[in-house]
Amino acid sequence: MRKCQDCSEYTLYDICPRCGKKTDVPIPPRYSPEDRYGEYRRRLRKECGVYGKN
Repeated sequence: MRKCQDCSEYTLYDICPRCGKKTDVPIPPRYSPEDRYGEYRRRLRKECGVYGKN
C-alpha cells in the first residue's frame, strides 16, 4: 500500500492515479535486531549529511 504525499490518496501504484505525483510507503520498515545492513545505512546517512533530517 502506498500513499501520495500531495493528495493523500492510497494506491498500489508508484504514481498517484489522481494527481500523477510519486507515492511513498507510509509505514517504516519493520525493526530487526539482526539488521545486517544497518551499520552501512547509518554510515551513508552520516557521510551524506542527511542524518537526523526529514
